[in-house]
Amino acid sequence: MVNLSTKKNKNKNHLPARLNFLFFVVFVLFSALILRLGIVQIVYGETYKNELNKQDVVPVNSSVPRGRIFDTNGKLIVGNKPLKAITYTRANNADQKEMLRTATKLADLISKDTEEDFKAITKRDREDFWIIKHPYEAKAKITKEDEKKLKKRDLDTKEYNKEIYNLTRKRITEQELNSFSKQELEVLAIFREMSSATALIPHIIKNKNVTDEEYAIVSQNLDTLPGIEATTDWDRDYVLKEQDGSSTLSSVLGKVTSSKEGLPKDQLDYFMAEGYSRNDRVGKSYLEQQYEDVLQGQKEMVKNVTDKSGNVIDSEVIKKGESGKDLVLSIDVDLQKKVEDIIQDKLGKFKIGQPYMDRTMVSVMNPMTGEMLAMAGKQYVKDPETGKTTINDFALGNMTTSYSMGSVVKGATVLTGYQTGAIKPNTYQYDQPLKFKGTQVKKSWNTSGFGNINDLYALKRSSNVYMFLTAMKIGGQQQYVREAPLRINKVAAINKLRNNFAQFGLGVKTGIDLPGEMSGYGVGQIPQDAGKVLDFAIGQYDTYTPLQLVQYVSTIANGGYRLQPHLVKEIREPDFSSNQLGPVFQQIQPKVLDKIDMKEEWIKRVQEGFRLVVNDPQGTGYGTIKNKQYKIAGKTGTAQALYDGPLPIHPMTWDVTFVGYAPYDNPEIALSVVVPWSTTDKTHVNLEIADEVFKAYFELKAQRQQQK
Repeated sequence: MVNLSTKKNKNKNHLPARLNFLFFVVFVLFSALILRLGIVQIVYGETYKNELNKQDVVPVNSSVPRGRIFDTNGKLIVGNKPLKAITYTRANNADQKEMLRTATKLADLISKDTEEDFKAITKRDREDFWIIKHPYEAKAKITKEDEKKLKKRDLDTKEYNKEIYNLTRKRITEQELNSFSKQELEVLAIFREMSSATALIPHIIKNKNVTDEEYAIVSQNLDTLPGIEATTDWDRDYVLKEQDGSSTLSSVLGKVTSSKEGLPKDQLDYFMAEGYSRNDRVGKSYLEQQYEDVLQGQKEMVKNVTDKSGNVIDSEVIKKGESGKDLVLSIDVDLQKKVEDIIQDKLGKFKIGQPYMDRTMVSVMNPMTGEMLAMAGKQYVKDPETGKTTINDFALGNMTTSYSMGSVVKGATVLTGYQTGAIKPNTYQYDQPLKFKGTQVKKSWNTSGFGNINDLYALKRSSNVYMFLTAMKIGGQQQYVREAPLRINKVAAINKLRNNFAQFGLGVKTGIDLPGEMSGYGVGQIPQDAGKVLDFAIGQYDTYTPLQLVQYVSTIANGGYRLQPHLVKEIREPDFSSNQLGPVFQQIQPKVLDKIDMKEEWIKRVQEGFRLVVNDPQGTGYGTIKNKQYKIAGKTGTAQALYDGPLPIHPMTWDVTFVGYAPYDNPEIALSVVVPWSTTDKTHVNLEIADEVFKAYFELKAQRQQQK
């Protein structure tokens, strides 16, 4: 028989134990809760507080003017012209429906219906817009069966929605995509700009042809257009632009991206890391690109205070924007224009009957500082569609194209001969046609030869044979024997020649402050035929740029210092109040790249040879270069070269060239002239251009001295 009293006592003993366990569990849970609250309050409290009153410091596109570009005399070349602009600043929490409402309202106030606006709309833009405009029709494109299949794939919510979205896009018909009215496309053009905006950073909706009426009505309705502002922007103003659209020095100045282009795709990561926004305009070529960090300026820095919903409730400017600094070029615009006119005039006259002669380049440099005084080029270009021929700016051809330059390099050959001990100043060698076994005759332009001549005579009369014999000695063959093989060490010979030529800048980049410079062709190649080494000595194997030529002749003119050419001579603080040049921020000093390893007396010897070329009645430049009063020294050049231009036929042609400097007793200007692809070697277009450029320089100098 069970004792009931005993059983009751056992139940009483179990009850307090259960209660105690329950109280313990509750205690542990409350303790964990209190601990968690403590962590949130003490450790993360400040973080969550900041989230509620979030403050973001962001750079703001406040249309900071880009730095201007002036010529050496302070004449404005590139400035900025103000533009009215409509911008949109996207909030952190902006949703598509609100943005669409704003875009629809804005489309009633401004026009954004140009061919350019509509062309920018992509198929993806249309698909997204159709889904937003037709939510029920879009939803109907997904069947229950589609949903079941996707759910079986066990996707997370984000992946599932993405699959639904992509499936919807694919099922939108072409008819539906093309169903938008012009008004709807205008809304879409605005909406796509708003959608691409980065949060809290102003994005340009329209800055071209914003009318006074548009600007005023948008300004009056800002309270109903969240994020929209009526402000000012700028565009690059090329002051020297002609009526036909051409502009002096246009190819060298380079371009700036538009607000639509924004950052170049191939440099996106770099610019983003530097604090740029995607739609920032940056220099995309040449001077504008080279000096981007100087010209760009400093954006305004703004602290935005947002509420817990992400709305901006207050803004504070913590750093004002600064205009970009100005560039002062070494280029003399007046001289640049004159050089361009000379090229166009002479090329136009000499091109008659010359189907391949389509370009001319002239580089003008101060041989004592490396400052580029002018950098000009012209090129005839035929439009394949219309057949119309135009003459375009080709200043960049001075550094981006290279040619066989001919006898202008003979100064470097003679100096290499001195340096290697192959010849000495006043060494005589016999100029006669050379016939090596198994080869064609190699001779000077005077086919019977000049006889026994020295180095000065060889330079002034442009003897090829003197240079051939010098190259032979450099290669180890001291004597010429008719019908005997050419026995030179071609590798040692061409390496010695190239290494010495490089001291003058031939075959190496000049270091000019522009991107995209080429070094020419041939460097590193060893010719199969040893006779090509002899051709190298007269400028008919490796190719060089016109800019390399002016660096080379400047090195001879200044006594042996290879100077780095540069276009910018000063960086100035901006002064928009007076539209004048501000204080100097940085002055670009002459940079000596190297001092050639040659005796001063050797360089003077070659200088004398160059003087004789122009001033001795027997000199090859004497008859054509008329302006002897400017004390011009130089070297003529003619090279036979294969035409490799745009025409389909590629015959052998002639490149005619000239390098020179003046005054020869105190040089202040050096130049190179390159006219490729003549059908005759009898043309003097190169010399006529050089003569006219020297005259233009010294006449301008005299005029300015009289005006002081």
